[in-house]
Amino acid sequence: MKHASLEAMRDPGPEGRPGGRASPRRPRLRRGVRLAAMALPLVVLFAILLVYPVGQLLFMSVRDGDGFSLAEYRRLFASSVYVDVLLITLKVAGWTTLYSVLAAYPVAYLISVATKARKNRLVFWVLLSFWTSFLVRTFAWVILLGRRGVVNQFLLWTGLIDAPLNLLYNLSAVVIGMVHALMPLAVLTMLSVMENIDRRLPTAAATLGARPGTAFWKIYFPLSLPGVAASALMVFVTAIGFFITPALLGGRGQTMITQLIIDQVMQALNWRFAGAISVLLLAVVLVVFFVYDRLVGLSTMTGGGGHGRSGGALGRVGRQAGDALLGVLGAVTDVLLRVLPKRRGEAGEGRGWLLRTVVGILIVFLSAPAFLMIPLSLNGGAGLAWPPQGISLQWYQQFLASPVWVDAIQRSIWIGLGTGLLSMLIGTPAAFLLVRGGLRGNAGLLAFVLAPVVIPRMIIAVGVFYFFAKIGLVGSSVGLVFAHTVVAVPYVVITMMAVLRNYDTRLDQAAQTLGAGPLATLRRVTFPILGAGLLSSFLFAFATSFDELTIALFSSGGLSTTLPKQFWDQITMDMSPVVAAVSTCLFVFIAALIWIAERLRRRSLA
Repeated sequence: MKHASLEAMRDPGPEGRPGGRASPRRPRLRRGVRLAAMALPLVVLFAILLVYPVGQLLFMSVRDGDGFSLAEYRRLFASSVYVDVLLITLKVAGWTTLYSVLAAYPVAYLISVATKARKNRLVFWVLLSFWTSFLVRTFAWVILLGRRGVVNQFLLWTGLIDAPLNLLYNLSAVVIGMVHALMPLAVLTMLSVMENIDRRLPTAAATLGARPGTAFWKIYFPLSLPGVAASALMVFVTAIGFFITPALLGGRGQTMITQLIIDQVMQALNWRFAGAISVLLLAVVLVVFFVYDRLVGLSTMTGGGGHGRSGGALGRVGRQAGDALLGVLGAVTDVLLRVLPKRRGEAGEGRGWLLRTVVGILIVFLSAPAFLMIPLSLNGGAGLAWPPQGISLQWYQQFLASPVWVDAIQRSIWIGLGTGLLSMLIGTPAAFLLVRGGLRGNAGLLAFVLAPVVIPRMIIAVGVFYFFAKIGLVGSSVGLVFAHTVVAVPYVVITMMAVLRNYDTRLDQAAQTLGAGPLATLRRVTFPILGAGLLSSFLFAFATSFDELTIALFSSGGLSTTLPKQFWDQITMDMSPVVAAVSTCLFVFIAALIWIAERLRRRSLA
């Protein structure tokens, strides 16, 4: 027996270990290689088209020939003009964040507690506004707030004013337009947290004697604060990088810092100074994230709870003050609920009709401007006028007969299809890795995946343009596909992560116990079941590319542009009713995509 054991130790088995035992290192090595292969396409894409171009742009701001120079930064702070523009940017972003979060909270709350059918309807309207082109929505506000626009015409008709008001080209117009653009983002960010709050907790508080208002403010609202904080961060960072709405609705006093970057690149051709302004913008974003992490914790961005770093006596005083404020708000809310009338059929102390009315008004605020394009596009008159004069399809005929518009549509469709396919091929393995990989650094990898959403789009666009100019891809459709994939991949990853978390992995295990290998299980079990989710993520990536303007503004080339770039060129030169016809077509097209994507997503989660 002892001799046999010695012989077995001398004779390695088929797995290279004494006695035929499999080495524990080899399965770990194979698993590591498999996990690395899943992340490699995304890492390579981001390294080439995100990290390197942005890094080159920032490095260029401190380079002077072969040496190091801070001349561009001295120029940046030598004049108060640029500091004033930064302060204006922060002010506009701050007001936009405040109003967006306040308006989004009741919408997200109602969606989180609504029945399935009502929830699906509300989510559709929010997603429709979220994916409708910023250009379409901003152009609609130009028509709404113009001197001959809908608002002024209505006020004149009612006799409330004698002469048209100057509602455009001021701070109010910019904030209204930006709140309208970013409120859906706030709703969707809050909703991801609110849907995970146990709805039985306020009910349990009520059974212990708490009034409805007190139960909401003392129980539900504190649990929803991570979502509120995350939505405020996302809206603020996105608003800092805006340029479409301020350029069309604002005046000189509302110039944003991204508009300075565009001027330096497109007109002054001063790449170094554009890089310095980009560094300033990126520094502001990083400071905002640092403060957010210190106060709340970046874990809230991935659905976790905050860590509450404000300890000590100051932290205790702050918590006591916050608790007292919530108690006052709860008492005031309870008084209002007793005063407000209750509709017949409503049980308990709730006044659900008030919440539904408020949310209905906010949904109209989100949806009405885009619907305004439909009657304007059918106007039988010679220009953009309200109310429309007769009904005619002349502007649609002019739109479809224009080779410039048709070429732009065709190019955007092909680029969108390429972006959707490439984003799905790169993003789906990354989603599998994040959900099933079991990695310790999941939060870091997810933060890397979300980097294109966090970094201001203008910085990405300028960096990619500089990189493409060096390798000859400016004006190339292939270049636009890769650049659009960078900003579309995060949406694919998030969509597929939601689908995979609801996927029953026991189906894969059953297939493997019946003899199916990993590839066969993926091909015959996993992917057929996840097909609806895959198609949904493809459509979201396609919609992201189809509506992308910032990158196309620099890299699409002058001869053959994308549809958003052609739209931008048209409205900055001439407010033609053709733009209303294009807006209507875009709105209907995006509505169809969202409807199909949502149906597929719900089917995959069923």
